[in-house]
Amino acid sequence: MTLVVGLGCRRDCDVDALLALFDAALAEGGIERQQVTALASIDHKQHEPGLLALAERLGLPLRCFGAQHLAMFEDRLSHKSELAFAHTGCYGIAESAALALAEDLAKAPSRLLISRRKSPQATFALACAG
Repeated sequence: MTLVVGLGCRRDCDVDALLALFDAALAEGGIERQQVTALASIDHKQHEPGLLALAERLGLPLRCFGAQHLAMFEDRLSHKSELAFAHTGCYGIAESAALALAEDLAKAPSRLLISRRKSPQATFALACAG
């Protein structure tokens, strides 16, 4: 099974804040770090230092998608954020990105295993496929 973590974050979000959310959400879902295949986000965040540092620290690839691609997953989101839409053009970065990459990697339909979790600086979601 392919497990993908989708992440959204504020500009200059610290890697430790991302890691804390990552670990807390995985623990809540009973998932171990090493079960995660990849990280995903929106293309606006592809150079975000905290996300890049998290990917490096975890030894996971980070793949980012454009808002138009992420919008295709709108009907499968557990939460739709008007604020996210105003800033990015899609209603949910973490969930949409996780669904998109899990589906792409597994070449099979994806679903949310852990819906959106939020900290003051970031959002997290876990999708699975295969």
